[in-house]
Amino acid sequence: MWRRLLSNSSARSPESWRECGLLQRGLRAAFYEWNAALARPMFRTAAANSVQPRRVRQSVAGPRTGCTTGGSSSGVQAPYSRRHVSRFIRMYSTSKTTVEPDEVKKFQALSQKWWDRNGEFAALHALNDLRVPFIRDALLTYSETQQLGCPLHGFRILDVGCGGGLLSEPLGRLGAMVTGIDPLEDNITTAEMHKSFDPVLQEQVQYTACSLEDMATEATGMFDAVIASEVVEHVGDVEMFIRYAAQMLKPGGSLFITTINKTFLSYVLAIVAAEKILRIVPNGTHEWERFISPDKLERLLVSSGFTVETINGMLYNPLLGSWSWISNADVNYALHAVKNKTEEQSDSTPETGDRRDNGFSQSESDAGSTIKL
Repeated sequence: MWRRLLSNSSARSPESWRECGLLQRGLRAAFYEWNAALARPMFRTAAANSVQPRRVRQSVAGPRTGCTTGGSSSGVQAPYSRRHVSRFIRMYSTSKTTVEPDEVKKFQALSQKWWDRNGEFAALHALNDLRVPFIRDALLTYSETQQLGCPLHGFRILDVGCGGGLLSEPLGRLGAMVTGIDPLEDNITTAEMHKSFDPVLQEQVQYTACSLEDMATEATGMFDAVIASEVVEHVGDVEMFIRYAAQMLKPGGSLFITTINKTFLSYVLAIVAAEKILRIVPNGTHEWERFISPDKLERLLVSSGFTVETINGMLYNPLLGSWSWISNADVNYALHAVKNKTEEQSDSTPETGDRRDNGFSQSESDAGSTIKL
């Protein structure tokens, strides 16, 4: 329409446009066409939901080749039913995730390097010397019987953010039934491939590419332990993460977390030294704002129905490539918390509010640096 008007009036001056009223008539015609578009059923449905997010508006309006009216042979398009619209809006408004897309992207390029003991994950390989005994010994305090050679036999463990399976595999070899989950499918592919080299792990360890909240909808109260090792500093919402972890645990189940404290020292050592100077981990792996102090983490745990049993500081020596326990938790630390049982059960069990050292020998020296992957 506008092209026709312009071609017919190309020889006219702006003054003659106003005299002939072509511009006014063109604007009026466009206005009528816009009103006609607003009157269409599909457009009216989208406009009625314009207060919803963009994702909802597009889904409500549907594609041009969308649903037809039920029982009609004319194939006339019709908007989705109110039931479908309300269900979609409800799903959109209540869906939350602990997965932070930007954090997942950081590990996309590293998905093939998990089992390189001299690569970017060398410090995580060395961390197994601490975290595997830490988890094993804490769980055995609640076990009445132990099977020789398989001390964790009978325990069901969820390894959240399992990566390439660096922690899932040794726990499986100790007899535990381990489920490793990770939102990055490439990580799961790497974990599955490495597991295939050990026949012992075929039935002990299973991997799934999903988030914690996805697993929580299908496995509530299923696990004896949930592990989040080097994970909470990468999630979108720590409080939500803890609540989903509590949902996954049986009453009396254990939650194990290793992470980084939010202090000036942690910024200097875990980011400046480890990433920018020593290149122990890729630059940009961590963000200081995402670190969390033991006190804040404990408050979140208590509000979610946990009792914190142990908080141990950890020290990494980049020269030796090894970790050790220390009393100072200013940079790296490991935490063990237990999900509270029901009141009826707790009446017959002793209180567990006091922290136990679980028999770990801790160095009283604060010398050295604590570098965190």
